[in-house]
Amino acid sequence: MYENAMDINVAYVDDENPNVEDLSVPVKINNCGYYRVHTGPVIETPHPEGRNDYQLLYIAAGKGYFYFKGSETPTVVTKGHMVLFRPKEPQVYNYYVEDKTEVYWVHFTGWKIEEYLDSYELPKEENVFFTGISPDYPWIYNQIIREMQLQRANYDDIIKLYLHHILLTINRYIKESREIKNDTINDIERAVHYFNENYAKPISIEQYAEEHLMSVNWFIHSFKSVMKVPPMQYITSLRISAAKGYLDNSSKSIAEIATAVGYDNALYFSRIFKKRTGMTPSEYKQRSEK
Repeated sequence: MYENAMDINVAYVDDENPNVEDLSVPVKINNCGYYRVHTGPVIETPHPEGRNDYQLLYIAAGKGYFYFKGSETPTVVTKGHMVLFRPKEPQVYNYYVEDKTEVYWVHFTGWKIEEYLDSYELPKEENVFFTGISPDYPWIYNQIIREMQLQRANYDDIIKLYLHHILLTINRYIKESREIKNDTINDIERAVHYFNENYAKPISIEQYAEEHLMSVNWFIHSFKSVMKVPPMQYITSLRISAAKGYLDNSSKSIAEIATAVGYDNALYFSRIFKKRTGMTPSEYKQRSEK
């Protein structure tokens, strides 16, 4: 089902036993992967009994609908959030094609895991927490995938270091966030929600700040402090992600896609797309069709 529904790249230490609890070692990575949903309409993961190992997911784009601890009401988890499942916790969640969700995940086990999670200050009672929008997370996950697929000398130790790298990056965000007032975080989260819902419309950062009684300089500085990217760069990332979805799954022309994601000039859109992806929209579409 998944192969027809998403772009997927997965690596396993042991293909025949990817869901193992191993308490004989401090830490062991079972598998790591990535997928981007592009057909559907819905991709379901129904594991109400959970798994034997830990799972740490990062929502890099779009959103997911998670039913934590048997809840009948989903928690909507958006871009920039991590989801942590401990062993035996119910894992029931859905992704919808219209959200163009991109997710990275890693499964791991070991007798020292809880000590690591405590030392890096990951929440004990909550499954989902915000860790910022950063290219660092996808890069680290991809390094784990590559090392596990190639299995060169010392790869098993290297992937453990990359797992620590993920946890350290989360911890750095947690520590830096303590320096930001809660009201500021609430203001930025409202802006993020607005940008996610309206990226296809003309957006003026100056107008948004003024309408919400914030100085422009304060808003831009605060947004970057929380999200790790300036607001206009964040909006551009939403537009490029949406454009990829249209290029993958529609027959729209480049001009039509440009308009659909918020650009009234197709040439400008193409320049921005190439700057962000290294390919023109036409080149990206040709690659997707292969």
